[in-house]
Amino acid sequence: MQGKVVAINSAAERGILKKNVGRGYLRAAWGLEGDAHAGPGDRQVSILPLEAMPLIPPPIRATIAADDYTENITMEGIPLSELTIGTRLKIGEAEVEIHHIGKETPKDAGKPYIVSRQGRFGTVVKSGTVAIGDAVVLLE
Repeated sequence: MQGKVVAINSAAERGILKKNVGRGYLRAAWGLEGDAHAGPGDRQVSILPLEAMPLIPPPIRATIAADDYTENITMEGIPLSELTIGTRLKIGEAEVEIHHIGKETPKDAGKPYIVSRQGRFGTVVKSGTVAIGDAVVLLE
């Protein structure tokens, strides 16, 4: 099963929307270089599968602009049911292992609503470049 990268998003500071930078470098045991959320731990990188968007209630969805990004990687093409804890993904040249789905405290508005519930968070296990259009492949 294969999906694709729709956006690569980064912000130099926490608490602000990320910008689609088109391509980036995922560094093993760190995350997306240049992003404020990168660092040690098991939430080095955040991924939003676009398949989660229909789960947003319409009134909240209406407040989200197309270029509102709170995740590092926006992807599509792989069902949510396949993106479980422990899953490894090859994203472009890099590999990521999913450790969490959502956050401990869900957000109630905007794009954080769905990322905090259905975002995938994990570690970079193999460094590499990622870019819009790159394949996302489930690894065994």
